[in-house]
Amino acid sequence: MAKTEREPTADELEAMGLQADWADISTGLRKDLGAQLHSQWIKPIQLGGLCKDTGTLDLFLPTDFSANWVADRFADRLSLAWKIARGDIRNVRIQVHPGRRELSELRLGEENKHTPSNDHALDSSAIALASGQVGTLGQGSVGLDPSQTFESFVTGNANVLACNAAQRMAATETPQFSPLYLKGATGQGKTHLLHAIGHTYLANHPRARIFYCSAERFMVEFVQALRQNEMIEFKARLRGFDLLLVDDIQFIIGKASAQEELLYTIDALLAEGKRLIFAADRAPQALDGVEPRLLSRLSMGLVADIAAADIDLRRTILEARLKRFAPLEVPGDVIEFLARTITRNIRELVGGLNKLIAYAQLTGQAVSLQLAEEQLTDILSANRRRITIDEIQRTVCQFYRVDRTEMSSRRRARAVVRPRQVAMYLSKVLTPRSYPEIGRKFGGRDHSTVIHAVRLIEDLRKRDADMDGDVRSLLRQLES
Repeated sequence: MAKTEREPTADELEAMGLQADWADISTGLRKDLGAQLHSQWIKPIQLGGLCKDTGTLDLFLPTDFSANWVADRFADRLSLAWKIARGDIRNVRIQVHPGRRELSELRLGEENKHTPSNDHALDSSAIALASGQVGTLGQGSVGLDPSQTFESFVTGNANVLACNAAQRMAATETPQFSPLYLKGATGQGKTHLLHAIGHTYLANHPRARIFYCSAERFMVEFVQALRQNEMIEFKARLRGFDLLLVDDIQFIIGKASAQEELLYTIDALLAEGKRLIFAADRAPQALDGVEPRLLSRLSMGLVADIAAADIDLRRTILEARLKRFAPLEVPGDVIEFLARTITRNIRELVGGLNKLIAYAQLTGQAVSLQLAEEQLTDILSANRRRITIDEIQRTVCQFYRVDRTEMSSRRRARAVVRPRQVAMYLSKVLTPRSYPEIGRKFGGRDHSTVIHAVRLIEDLRKRDADMDGDVRSLLRQLES
């Protein structure tokens, strides 16, 4: 007698539906984030249960480090994706898989520690109005990151104006300008400054109510209130905040009704002397599809640029970050290599360092230049500008004021030999060319000559401050 197949239960059908939705969401995130980020942070996510009463879906990761990382960087994106996929999901909770807590955790200094002085930043009573249940506006799930403070923000020429302006907005004194609009490319520190403002403002005004969200989050809450005929409550709650922090404002473009509500909110808060800070990847005038009245409000205060970090700032950021991993030793040549090579944004720079250290700790290997080159291939490839040996020779000749032909000549005068050796050294550092290939570009010299030049300049940089200064200056010129 044939065995009949058992019909799946309601819970099993629900689980299969969630898995199917997650497959679609994961595929979309892979396209948005790229294969490397997706494989490292999104793919390990496991689905938990869905609480029908609260509409909360649990997402599990294997360690505290990975759970905190995903929550910090992808919580809003994951929440929005699930809300679009399923109407019964209102919140997403990212946490460590309860069955995997026994796994050895990465020891990353203070990266994941929430000290008592910072815990209040995540208290929903500090960032939400006490009344009203519209959506999740201002709930603790979109709270402030305790690690992103002014103390942990490294300043340089590229961001000092924005940092000083942000500190003024968080001070007890009334700022001379409002709103503050932070403009900078992805990963340059805008979000860090928003969180830092929130922390300092709460420290100075313990009873204050603040609202931090991304523009996408604002849109989700707005649409939910609109669908539930609760716009009056939505407006009342939004305008009850003392400090409004909105990230990635460029994503609100084209949403006429939401733009109008944000415009009225800005006017109401400014009239009451409240503080507003916005962040975007472009200037207000470059936002397409924005209503002129909203555009004028966004640019009426101070627009503070955050430029791309130069090599000195990148180096300082890495050195500051390393203090969190003490007593772990990271050689100076690795820091120099990362600072020179990962130039697109600070988030990738710090992420590269985190990945390298995590890999070294998990495998028991020592951090080295070779390990960095092997494990950060994708990040390094994406950041490398294709600098040619011809470009290096031309720049070195201009710097030392020697004729270009001297790069290939047989002259051995010191005024010619030293620039030639510097050019060989830079060719090895900045290009993927082998020693023989470099030798051929310098008048057909033997590979041993190139090796000697590279080692000599490396040694001189350690002993001679003038030589080190020359090389640093040339590196800045070539990498700019």
